[in-house]
Amino acid sequence: MKSTRYIRQTNLKEFGPEAQQKLANASVLVIGLGGLGIPVLQYLNAMGVGTLGLVEQDTIELTNLQRQVLYAENDIGRQKLEVTLEKLQAQNSETQFKTFDTFLTKENALEIIAGFDIVVDASDNFPTRYLVNDACVILKKPFVYGALHSFEGQVSVFNYKGGPTYRCLFPKMPSSTEIPNCNDNGVLGVIPGIIGNLQALEVVKIITSIGEVLTGKLLLYSGLNQFLQKINFTLIPENHNIVKLQEDYGMNGCVANFDISVEALQELISIQKHPQIIDVRTTSEYASYHLPESINIPLNELEERTTEIDTKTPIYVVCQSGKRSQIAIAQLQESIAGTFYNVAGGINKFLEICL
Repeated sequence: MKSTRYIRQTNLKEFGPEAQQKLANASVLVIGLGGLGIPVLQYLNAMGVGTLGLVEQDTIELTNLQRQVLYAENDIGRQKLEVTLEKLQAQNSETQFKTFDTFLTKENALEIIAGFDIVVDASDNFPTRYLVNDACVILKKPFVYGALHSFEGQVSVFNYKGGPTYRCLFPKMPSSTEIPNCNDNGVLGVIPGIIGNLQALEVVKIITSIGEVLTGKLLLYSGLNQFLQKINFTLIPENHNIVKLQEDYGMNGCVANFDISVEALQELISIQKHPQIIDVRTTSEYASYHLPESINIPLNELEERTTEIDTKTPIYVVCQSGKRSQIAIAQLQESIAGTFYNVAGGINKFLEICL
């Protein structure tokens, strides 16, 4: 360790060289390299956490740039994992990185999480949060939670030294009718940075034993009036009795399926070469007019032709009006993992607006 690199924090009498060494010895897993994961990683990396784990399989989109400030326009289309690793290594050459080119699933969660001291949930969906919670309970790992909605955010620490778990605060996963529609669930760009930094601070406090950890407390933040509030919640002891993961966490939930407007798609095509566009109309409809470089897989052939789809890049599904594409996405989510975008209004809207 370079003797002066961390001097601004080791000079703090409440922190000192001992706390810095604890950071160097620690390992932290960050699940998700989006709006929350980026500030968490940048600050933990800068502050000297010895080992950082990165879990992500998404690619960088134009719509990410408003809040995922590690990425630039020339990164669009690249793997988030690849770009993040490059930039974090340039930031701090002393850090050890472990990368996982995958989404977290019930098949890999226990194996991945087992290798780290602390888990940071920087995901954006309920299935992953419940999966992370259950895996951390089984493995007796604390995890730092963050969530976003429009101008607001939440932070807490679960399963810390036998404390309350995520299920103590949110006992059951909400049904699909209770989850806000993905298209309406926006967020102001700066809010993830604020919440992600608060998550990073909780990680540092856990590692170094300074301050008061947010266990049994949910911190609520409102950006519109800079309002902070803490809500206390208590341990429900039976929530520590989890010994195995559930058979199904509903991983095909809302987060994996978004709408994209034809205007945004047209802009994406102009910036990103060769986006993956799947046209599920009939061959005759496709022959009459189709988007350049789109792939025609008619809806009735979709189940047999999923091997033609690259699940590592975003999948933009289009039909004539936007209805068949929604059905197609629902079918695809039953058989393959991926990030799906329904082209709202379909070819009809494209012809109306873009031509």
